[in-house]
This record gives sequence, structure tokens and C-alpha cells, in this order.
Amino acid sequence: MPDIHLTLACGNYEIVRPIIDGTIKPDGINLTILTDIDSSTRHWRFLRNREFDVAEVSASSFLLAKDLDHPFVGIPVFLHRRFRHEFVFINKHKNITKPTDLIGKKVGVKSYQVSAILWMRGILEQEYGVPHKSIHWFSEIDEDIEFIPPADLKLTRLSHTQTLEDMLVSGELDAVIHADLIEPYINNHPNVGRLFDDYKSEEINYYKKTHIFPIMHVMSVKKEIVEANPWVPISLYKAFDRAKSLAMKRMFNPRIVPLAWYRHAWEEQIKLLGPDPWEYGLSDANRHTLETLIGYSYAQGMIKRKLTLDELFSSVAEGRKRGGFRI
Repeated sequence: MPDIHLTLACGNYEIVRPIIDGTIKPDGINLTILTDIDSSTRHWRFLRNREFDVAEVSASSFLLAKDLDHPFVGIPVFLHRRFRHEFVFINKHKNITKPTDLIGKKVGVKSYQVSAILWMRGILEQEYGVPHKSIHWFSEIDEDIEFIPPADLKLTRLSHTQTLEDMLVSGELDAVIHADLIEPYINNHPNVGRLFDDYKSEEINYYKKTHIFPIMHVMSVKKEIVEANPWVPISLYKAFDRAKSLAMKRMFNPRIVPLAWYRHAWEEQIKLLGPDPWEYGLSDANRHTLETLIGYSYAQGMIKRKLTLDELFSSVAEGRKRGGFRI
């Protein structure tokens, strides 16, 4: 039987490179791989237009899609994780020195639904005592999945001509929570700073308390593909897992990265987060992380019920003591 052909849209990450360059090929699948798409556009095009067969998508938007019974199946592959304290930016003239100073303020977000923003709203509420409904939110772009905000949520969509960065600089917004570094901060604008100056210490303390390394993105595949080819999720999962292992083996060599203290950072990560903080599958640690995100989404009125991981993700189990070297 010939291999099936699928289109895959994902980020151009080191842990995916062995698949992108063809070193690793999913068993029974020929892939056309699209990497020249920014994250928010990729998520929108997959979840709204179903343009790809398989895609790396926002974990938050994936939850909404499943809550609305959209025909997608998750694969427990998590290509993007990131701590989020680093990405809370403030206007320095608004007397914001601690998280609770955000209460009653105007805070901009790229879109309300973004995983990074969902995580940070949940963290601010749970860890710092900042209720998400105590803030007036301003979003810049449309959502990956349209949803009806709770009636008591203060959420305003900016006009097409308005930008978060300009409004933060001018003081129209008091703060911005973003998925990435924003231009005014990169360019050292005097009006813009971080809420957490020592964000790394905050993130380390958060991990030590919660044991959560936040998952941003999940892998998703069209439901009809899985129904026609039930073996596809396992084949893709194994390919991504092998690619990550190969990439990590390569990254072990400090000569490949032009950073003086690269090996120190590698060892620091292992000491704090363990040997494989980027692990795939539904391990106990990943279940804890994903269930926390589901809880945040439900508590913030984005999904109508707490979805279970078994209904979100296809099983990639192959049976006990199977999957060894004997073929």
C-alpha cells in the first residue's frame, strides 16, 4: 500500500528539524511541511479554514475547538512551551510596581484567547491575587475560535488602526501581556518596562511551587484522517519523539551554539526541570500541566465544561512492553 500524503504546518524548531530535513520520516506518511507561517496565522488558518491536515496549534484555541465539537483530534506532542512572567509589560508612569497594581487597569493582549495570555491570566489570579475580571482587557486581533465572553467580562476589541505597542507607549493602556517581546521594549523606549524585573527568579519559583512548565501549543490532526487511518497519530507521535531525541543529542554539543555560557544554561535547565522538560505524551507531569490549563479556561468562561484529556488526545499507547527493538 502506498504511503498517504499529508500537509503539516508547524514552527521551524530545532526539535522538529530532523523531520523537516527528511532525516526522520513518519512511517507510512509522506509530508509536505509548511514552516513559513507565523503562529497566530497558522492557528487561524487551521482551526477556521482547515487548510492543513496536521498542524501545531494554540493549546487554548484547541480547547475551545474541542468544546464546540469541531472535528479535530489532538496528538500529545508539545512543540512550544514557555514560562510567561517575562512577557508582562507596563507603562512606567502608571505606578505599577507589583501584580496587584494591575487591578482596575487597562491591559492589552494580542488576542484574548492566546495560550500565553490564558496562562498568565491564570497565574496572576492564582499565584498573585489578581482576578481576571478586575481588569479591563483590550484585544488587537480576532480570535482563532470565536467565543461569547461572559457578560461581566470587560473586553474591548481595538480598531484596525490601533496597536497595543503604541497605546502602551502613549499611556492609553497601562500594561500589555504578550506572547513575544514587544518592539518598544526591544528598542528601550523609556516609557516601557517589565512588571517582573527579575522574571527568571519568578519563573523558577513558580516552577518549584507548581511543577508546571507551561505548554503553549499542541499537535492537531483532522478527525476524518484519523477515522480513515487510525494508525496516523501513533506514526506521527513516534516521528516527533524521535526527532526531538535526535535534536537533543545534537544540542548536547556546546560547539554548535555561539553562546559562551550555553553549556551552563543546559546544565541549569536539567538541574531544575529534569532530563526531558520537553517530553511528549500524557505523563503525570503533562497531565498536571494540561489539566491546569483546562481549569483556567473553564474558570475564565472560555470553555463550557472541563474537558478530559482522553477526549482531547488520541491514544498513542501500543500496549504494555511493546514498541521495543524486535521487529
